[in-house]
Amino acid sequence: MTVTSAPVEASAPAATVDVRDPAVERTEPVDRHLDAALTLVGRWGVTKTSLADVAKASGCSRATIYRAFPGGKQQLFHLLAVRELQSYVAEIVAVIDAAEDLEEALTAALVVASRLVRNHDAAQFILEHEPGLLLPFLGFHEVERVYRATAVVVGPHLERFLPADRAAWAAEWAARIFITYLFHPGDEGDLANLAQTRHLVRRFLLPAFSAVEPEPPRAASTPQPASPA
Repeated sequence: MTVTSAPVEASAPAATVDVRDPAVERTEPVDRHLDAALTLVGRWGVTKTSLADVAKASGCSRATIYRAFPGGKQQLFHLLAVRELQSYVAEIVAVIDAAEDLEEALTAALVVASRLVRNHDAAQFILEHEPGLLLPFLGFHEVERVYRATAVVVGPHLERFLPADRAAWAAEWAARIFITYLFHPGDEGDLANLAQTRHLVRRFLLPAFSAVEPEPPRAASTPQPASPA
């Protein structure tokens, strides 16, 4: 089971994040084990899911699981996180690449990002029951690395609409809005809602990237002759 969602707009070929675990080769059996682990996390969470549980759900022996993941549970869940992140980013980038303008790109990206998390059973379980697992990534200081990574990975896909430095900035600020609303949703801030997200983008994001027309130079005033005494 991988992350999927209904497209907001037209779809486009997916891109991936080049993040891999060199200790494990992704093969069909390995992906089957990861699928089983993902299903178990959606039911019981990461803490209560053991390699023995994954082996049973995969229909194989414990020895097979340990051969596939010699680094144990930590290695399995690291590879699972990388795979899900690749799929997650790929779908977000796909809708950005299919967008016709900056407003559509930012709106679609936020909506898809929100819907993917909302429809991902494992992510929802962790957010609700094991939020401490996210602290190494979303803690007060650590989250800045997430924002910078988003600028690097997603920013180039916005360069059709903005200069490179501004595109990176737009990607970072979209990520900041997403993280903020993920943990502190407002009454009118449902990022899975297309209309609400479009309003938010128009109000808080687009004004920062709209071209500002320079003011025309003022005409020099003509000295008036002094009035006769």
